[in-house]
Amino acid sequence: MKLRYFGALVGCLALAACDSDKEEAITTTEDSAQVDTGTAADFIATAGDRVFFELNKHDLSPEAKATLERQAAWWKAHPDKEFVVEGHCDERGTREYNLALGERRANQAIGFLVDYGVSENHIRGYSCGKDRPFEILGANKEEFWRQNRTAVTVVQ
Repeated sequence: MKLRYFGALVGCLALAACDSDKEEAITTTEDSAQVDTGTAADFIATAGDRVFFELNKHDLSPEAKATLERQAAWWKAHPDKEFVVEGHCDERGTREYNLALGERRANQAIGFLVDYGVSENHIRGYSCGKDRPFEILGANKEEFWRQNRTAVTVVQ
């Protein structure tokens, strides 16, 4: 009987050792993994996927233009890819107002990308308004709102 318990204990320890080795191997692989060129992860790492707007605005800041220029350059290196630009707003204002503002934000980003060479056939946009926030309300409302006033470019 004691031998059976001892065998079960050894088996559990062996399994636990295998699991911890496996977890360590996965972590090491993920940490050292290279991002494949032409993927959505490559796009985010290389160009950045979002631009930010001021309250009730849809004008592109110099920082937003720099990000969109990198996005256009990335697309030129991967012209087979398609983009969707989502316009987002913070939670303030009516749903209708924010849908319209989100559309203007998406259109501003799309217009800039097209001006920089992205084919109109490879890009489309829509407004999420305030319906799909990126950040959930936290202690700092201003930062929460700022993070949700965006146009996000998604590689398809």
